[in-house]
Amino acid sequence: MNIKEVAEVSGLPAKTIRYYEEIRLICPLRGANGYRVFGTSDIHKLSFIARARGLGFSIEECRRLLALYDDKKRASADVKALAEVHLRDIATKIKELRAMEAALQSLVHACAGDARPDCPILMGLAKPGAVCCD
Repeated sequence: MNIKEVAEVSGLPAKTIRYYEEIRLICPLRGANGYRVFGTSDIHKLSFIARARGLGFSIEECRRLLALYDDKKRASADVKALAEVHLRDIATKIKELRAMEAALQSLVHACAGDARPDCPILMGLAKPGAVCCD
């Protein structure tokens, strides 16, 4: 398959596929004409990467997941450990986002939103440390 066909099947843009090749996440063969020739395993890896990226795994985490997937002697505990670290990172991000949401809600609630120039939102943003998301 060529890159256009693989892009359609995998749901990834051709530019992303080229990038994944550039960083050696995938290594499609090259035909005599120099064009990429994607096999079934390349398509499977691209779909795997797309699903992992959709769950927020980084490129390097995807690289490790692919290595674990290819290693038939792997321990599932290794895969689980990687996923658990990622899950903890997601939980931390959610906590940070909730703190940001609460701080912004507080500022929005304090603002009358009328024609007067004084604005608690701008005053809150201008105060160092006043609007914090720790």
